[in-house]
Amino acid sequence: MSDHTIKATGRSDKGKGASRRLRHAAAIPAIVYGGNAEPKQIQLEHEKIWLASQNEWFYASILNLDIDGKVESVLLRDMQRHPYKQQIMHLDFQRVDANQALRASVPLHFLNQEKSPAGKSAEVVVTHELNEVTVSCLPKDLPEFIEVDLAALKQGDIVHLSDIKLPSGVEIPELKLGKEHDVAVVIAKAARTADEDETPAAEGDQK
Repeated sequence: MSDHTIKATGRSDKGKGASRRLRHAAAIPAIVYGGNAEPKQIQLEHEKIWLASQNEWFYASILNLDIDGKVESVLLRDMQRHPYKQQIMHLDFQRVDANQALRASVPLHFLNQEKSPAGKSAEVVVTHELNEVTVSCLPKDLPEFIEVDLAALKQGDIVHLSDIKLPSGVEIPELKLGKEHDVAVVIAKAARTADEDETPAAEGDQK
């Protein structure tokens, strides 16, 4: 697990007016909550956080939140963006306990699709039904992403949640809820041909 440190400062001003002033000053109002401590209002530099937000790890990793020199382990739980400006309006961070399992969404990285029998065939369409998965694990075991190797994928194959090879200490809680929750992650199906697309209309014309 990589070390990702985000610097912040505490703030005492609250309310919409205070938040508006922060945004005008190129800062982001935010809150840290959870654990055994009280919720804490903080602010962060917009430019640095905007750059960090372009990376996958910002959303799926344990972050070291440095608040006035005191570091807390947190997960990003919510981000509010401006509807049309490139501006982050507010952030919610949740404290994590090193000894308690947490749930988080982790991105899926699909490998070797282009080398697979399905990927090499123009007659096969490969669809990714999921691009991330919710896992449960201790903070130290949280992966930044999970790799799904599609090297052997061929026409007709379906990769389910249960087929994903998980890192040690990581599990998918949804799989405990029953077989109906073992949903498809990747599907390789035959592409529809132009002749197939035209068949229903042709049959209709003959009637």
